[in-house]
Amino acid sequence: MKILHTSDWHIGRTLYGRKRYEEFEAFLTWLAETIQQNEIDALLVAGDVFDTSAPSNRAQELYYRFLCQVAASSCRHVVVVAGNHDSPSFLNAPRELLKALDVHVVGSSTESAEDEVLVLRNEQDAPELIVCAVPYLRDRDIRVAEAGESVEEKERKLIDGIRTHYAAVAALAEQKREELGADIPIIGTGHLFTAGGQTVDGDGVRELYVGSLAHVTAGIFPACFNYLALGHLHVPQKVNGSEIIRYSGSPLPMGFGEAKQQKSVCLVAFDQIEGHSTAASVQLIDVPVFQRLERVKGDWDGISSRILELSATDDPNRSGAWLEVIYDGIEVIGDLRERLEAAISGTRMQILRIKNNRIIDRVLGQIHAEETLDDLNVNDVFERCLAVHEVPEEQRPELLRAYQETVSSLYEDDVQAE
Repeated sequence: MKILHTSDWHIGRTLYGRKRYEEFEAFLTWLAETIQQNEIDALLVAGDVFDTSAPSNRAQELYYRFLCQVAASSCRHVVVVAGNHDSPSFLNAPRELLKALDVHVVGSSTESAEDEVLVLRNEQDAPELIVCAVPYLRDRDIRVAEAGESVEEKERKLIDGIRTHYAAVAALAEQKREELGADIPIIGTGHLFTAGGQTVDGDGVRELYVGSLAHVTAGIFPACFNYLALGHLHVPQKVNGSEIIRYSGSPLPMGFGEAKQQKSVCLVAFDQIEGHSTAASVQLIDVPVFQRLERVKGDWDGISSRILELSATDDPNRSGAWLEVIYDGIEVIGDLRERLEAAISGTRMQILRIKNNRIIDRVLGQIHAEETLDDLNVNDVFERCLAVHEVPEEQRPELLRAYQETVSSLYEDDVQAE
């Protein structure tokens, strides 16, 4: 069998207010073509199909259209489990209808392990794969909260709950395999955070359990799994060096911190030799870049030189690069945005975010490392200026009122002019 493991699509996610539907559509088109070209038998999606629990109509359209494309291909099975960004009830709603297309959806954990252990059959109705389709395990699914418990007790209960859940589905999977009398692979899924897992700044990966990290170790997973398809972390990686416990990573960069990261999906192959399945062999298939992201950082000379380089290598057959510009020069530049807009004039590049470290850090007083001027409204900026210039507290309310009246009158003049 050939199995394709992917996760963390986050359909509908925006980047600094910019919609990315064209990227998602291009990825799903590429994925459908990759499935066909590689004669994939089963597709596993390990959570975070959507970016929010209430996806837009456009996001839903992309998802269902893709499932129909795959159902019409040589791929015999699709297994989708929910991640922490997904709504279990939303994913589950069309579950019975999707079964007719051999698309199996597990949106949430239930009291019965049967709901998560899937026996997939080939065209001759012979069993060929068992999938322990474990979705994101919510706090309430795996432990009972008690008043007065410590963080350590909560952590221990979460880890024990996850371990117990996987042990139950794995035991049922082994029982089914024995009853079937067939030497077929058992694959597990999961949407969680393993100890030592790699993340990058701005990737949008959320902590899963409030008040606790609950990072599990590789030893928590049953030994009977021939492959474990994980989701949640966006960096493609092995767990504890294991070839068969992997995060496929997100197929699109979720932020500029992932801009230089090679994205991929995992092709997992099992061969049959004299009726026995071989160990899984894993090959990474690189995902193309559908929208170029560039983080440009430095002083003004460095930034302007880099923008000039990017404009010289601009590919007219692709959409222009999206830029994040981080200015950390010594000179205070008050008209940084205007300079940058002039620098990209006549190109197809677009600036999505500007972070002026000099203004924020030395003029307004930065509160946290990721703060930019875009994070502050006009009142925030004025109040920061009052604080930085040590204006007495008793004078600030009156100055703020006068400032707000001035801004309001300017806004009214603009409206009248229109």
